[in-house]
Amino acid sequence: MKQTYQKTIYACFVGYIVQAIINNFVPLLFLTFESTYGIPLRQITMLITINFGIQLLVDLLSASFVDRIGYRLSIMLAHILAAAGLLGLAVLPELLPDAYAGLLISVMIYAFGGGLLEVLLSPIVESCPTDNKEKTMSLLHSFYCWGHVGVVLFSTVFFRMFGIENWKILTCIWIIVPAFNAFAFAKAPLAPLVEDGEHGMTMLDLCKSRVFWLLMLMMMCAGASEQAVSQWASTFAERGLGVSKTVGDLAGPMAFAVLMGSARAFYGKFGDRIALDKFMIGSAVLCIMSYLCISLSPSPVLSLFGCAVCGLSVGIMWPGSFSRASASIRNGGTALFALLALAGDVGCSGGPTLVGYISSLASDDLKKGILAAVIFPVLLAVGILGLKKH
Repeated sequence: MKQTYQKTIYACFVGYIVQAIINNFVPLLFLTFESTYGIPLRQITMLITINFGIQLLVDLLSASFVDRIGYRLSIMLAHILAAAGLLGLAVLPELLPDAYAGLLISVMIYAFGGGLLEVLLSPIVESCPTDNKEKTMSLLHSFYCWGHVGVVLFSTVFFRMFGIENWKILTCIWIIVPAFNAFAFAKAPLAPLVEDGEHGMTMLDLCKSRVFWLLMLMMMCAGASEQAVSQWASTFAERGLGVSKTVGDLAGPMAFAVLMGSARAFYGKFGDRIALDKFMIGSAVLCIMSYLCISLSPSPVLSLFGCAVCGLSVGIMWPGSFSRASASIRNGGTALFALLALAGDVGCSGGPTLVGYISSLASDDLKKGILAAVIFPVLLAVGILGLKKH
């Protein structure tokens, strides 16, 4: 049985690579959009907000329709929308009179697919018969990081060889990944999330639980802690160090993603020997230290080192919160995972938006924006301690 469901787990791994593409490819083009289409940085920031805002809305609504139409159709639809949105990036800005409107529509389409992926991938893996679900969950989420690394590395090499003006061709190449994985899920076996004869909890049931609200706080802070630095790492490297885009992408988001993936892969390998709560608290403390290093260090090189360390520190936060939720709330069902994804996407939207807003108030000083975001790892540590008491 485990061998049969291994195909499903592999498809979920690729699903998180798709999620990484739609979340991290466009930020590499922020300065290109600014120069090519004359779009100000404040509007470009809204692309991040809209992306995660749409994913947030899908998270909220998905519990009402995923169980009705089924997991297979839902996960295939997620991949199709991801591919359609990426295609729109390459086509719509030239077809519409307003290039920004074309970008916005494309982001909205693939954001809907991204929201479905976030809701569906974790419970699909959770339902598969595996020996240690915490380890498998951490390994699953590490593929988001490896996808992030692949996006940055492959895109950087492509831009170096063919020029960034050919970014639309690269966008079409990325479409292959979600298109291929949609077919993989058409044949992959799917196990039920809730055992026969039992029923998943409703949203109302979950909202009555204090533990649920602690878990929601943890998920929100996990998303915010991760994306507050990740989404701005490339821009931070280019402006802070005065380096080229190639060096900025490699030194910023790629270093962040490699260390974040390493932390998740490490727990995926040795998670049965390490208490999850202790690992998460230690990571939150390291995250706080990295934020302070980024924002307060007078050395641009040291600040960039803080960005990389931040990736290491946030690695366990998202999958760890999912694992704690699965262990703490039995039969949470689709509603639990949908609401957790909702909280995570609230953080993913709020984190970089807060950084961008505070930076704008401080004359585009990203350091001050990142300093304000230190509140997120602090609240995460508080949530973990509160969960331990319960």
